[in-house]
Amino acid sequence: MLARTADNLYWLARYMERADYIARIVNTTRRLAALPSVHEAERAEWQSALLSAGAAQLYAEARGAVTPASVIDFLVFDPANPSSIVNCIESGRTNARAVRTALTAETWDTINSGWLELTKLLQMNSSARSDSDTLGAILDLAMKLSLDVDGSCYRTMLRNDAYWFGRLGLYLERADNTARILDVKYNILLPETEVVGGTLDYFQWTAILRAVSALTAYNWVYRDSVKPWLIADLLILRPEMPRSLISCYDNMQRFLDAIARAYGRQGASQRLGRQVLTRLENTSINQVFSEGLHEFITGFIDDNNRLGAEIVEQYLLQ
Repeated sequence: MLARTADNLYWLARYMERADYIARIVNTTRRLAALPSVHEAERAEWQSALLSAGAAQLYAEARGAVTPASVIDFLVFDPANPSSIVNCIESGRTNARAVRTALTAETWDTINSGWLELTKLLQMNSSARSDSDTLGAILDLAMKLSLDVDGSCYRTMLRNDAYWFGRLGLYLERADNTARILDVKYNILLPETEVVGGTLDYFQWTAILRAVSALTAYNWVYRDSVKPWLIADLLILRPEMPRSLISCYDNMQRFLDAIARAYGRQGASQRLGRQVLTRLENTSINQVFSEGLHEFITGFIDDNNRLGAEIVEQYLLQ
């Protein structure tokens, strides 16, 4: 496979997963900001949304003060933000168009139809950026489109290198997203004046579980009230949880090994992926908290970024 084809497939998956994540973050933050509080909770919630999206620095440089309307506009619509939902869907469609012959007709139709629907929504309502109904429709569209593209790839694509590179992009992006939202909750979201385990804390954690589609999974696995250390265990170390860090790396290692077998050679990405997966498999949640959750997740995000760089260097650069 040509490196540029692999690159398009890899980034197609990353953009679709990112659009879904940003939509979930905006939806969740709207719910959290509506909770009653005696402090400047709303500003803190939207600041946390920017941090979870990895866009806080870019936002500060472009816009300065944090306000709900400005953050929503930046994360959903802004063409200057490469991770805005509109940009992600458009970039995903551009990557898909470049490799239409590597995709099934069903997958291309799903992506193209979603992009056309988004364009129609924006054209029909010139005030889309301030219209609550249109915003809700765009957030729903982003989440549905990501799910449909994922399902279409899974159900229709041949299990070859085209499929494997797409899956690598999806799980690398998903691991980064899960790590960031968990880190932000522990370090930013809960105000210093609130008690851990209090009412606000409970609703925040429940909203975070909903953001990663994990509330039902949590209830099934633990059959207990919402506890931060159990949520961390679910999102880091439970392989049966599809968005957990260990599940993402288990899948990535499987696809990295498949690519290595197909091409007859292993490299730095296989070795690094295996190291991170082994570390996760040999870690308990007590060890994570003993090390410090923030420190653990920061190290994981750094390793995840290094793995992305190794994949690019090994396979995607011409």
